[in-house]
Amino acid sequence: MQNCTFLSFVKQKVIIGLSGGVDSSVAAYLLQQQGYEVEALFMINWKDSSVTLSGDCSWEEDLIIAKLVAKKLGIKLHVVDSSKDYMEKVVSYMFREYQDGRTPNPDVLCNREIKFDIFIEKAREIGADFFATGHYCRKEEIEIKGKKIYRLLAGTDPNKDQSYFLCQLSQDQIRDALFPIGHLMKPEVREIAKKLKLASAHKKDSQGICFVGKVDLPTFLQQKLAPKKGSIIEIPEDRIIDIRKKAKLEKDENEKLKILSSERVYQPEDGKVVGEHMGACYFTIGQRKGLDVGGTPEPLFIISTDIKKNIVYVGQGKNHPGLYRPGLFIKNADIHWLRPDAELLPGQTDHYLVRIRYRQELQEAVISRKEEGLYIVFAKLQRGITPGQFAAWYKEDELLGSGEIS
Repeated sequence: MQNCTFLSFVKQKVIIGLSGGVDSSVAAYLLQQQGYEVEALFMINWKDSSVTLSGDCSWEEDLIIAKLVAKKLGIKLHVVDSSKDYMEKVVSYMFREYQDGRTPNPDVLCNREIKFDIFIEKAREIGADFFATGHYCRKEEIEIKGKKIYRLLAGTDPNKDQSYFLCQLSQDQIRDALFPIGHLMKPEVREIAKKLKLASAHKKDSQGICFVGKVDLPTFLQQKLAPKKGSIIEIPEDRIIDIRKKAKLEKDENEKLKILSSERVYQPEDGKVVGEHMGACYFTIGQRKGLDVGGTPEPLFIISTDIKKNIVYVGQGKNHPGLYRPGLFIKNADIHWLRPDAELLPGQTDHYLVRIRYRQELQEAVISRKEEGLYIVFAKLQRGITPGQFAAWYKEDELLGSGEIS
């Protein structure tokens, strides 16, 4: 009798981060449709509901929805308490940044340190071949000189593209990641959830700080940063120097870059006191609400903060020139390339598309790499360039690198 060898197909296991939202719920379903063995992981990262604004779902409510979705899809749900890691890696970072007068982006850090670090560790402990999230982005694998390279691409839906939030990921983190809904439009995702009658089908998208939700920022920060009275000083438009004109007068190209990318600095004598605040660390550039100063022809916007002197500088109107800058600088230590093979070396310059906040339209810019770091100069003036936030640069729809604004 002839010997026969029977090959059995072994499904690859995928662990999906199930948050209780519609995006991760539909992502789990699509993975099942693609033939994967799917299990889910719910992470408890924030337990203090005292700082969240009313109407925002607590993690307990999210967990109930996640359980209902998992049951409906027939997948196993693992629950992990990673609140200690979140506090150490994300919340502590936030407090440090605000204390130093910078405006952090916890969502970017949360993805790098929690969703694509702690989550990956837990997924591998469960025996995952891949891990997945409900982010609106896409991944592509290419080969260059015999080496596999993983490209992170923008999501197909321009209104929901979340690649910016993943701008600090590494090749290792992207390698085993799957993004099942990256090719879909948000209304399509909602429709799939409705047809499946998933518990998350009508759940609103989460807003505010990653895993925390919408918060009253001063109340949140006062857990660690004590209130301290200081002056609000209004700077008139005629005291604002046109940086681009100043740069044109400079013959040295390196000095031109430094001028175009520098942060505006004000002194108390440049304006007049119009009010009082409870702590400069609670405010950020471009902010309008929370100043509690009236009687001006146009609304006041924050154009700068001085943490050492505890001063908040403001200007009238959304078009106040103090809100706009032509460029920014990123220190060497804060530069990150998702594609190390595409890295700019000192002395090199290239054209990119750049955004400095989530959902901002991509802006044309020239990036110059110098010995001390990266200089980004935009084709048009940019509103609200803020230290501590991340600038992310693209070639067409591929995210290549990012850096924390100095």
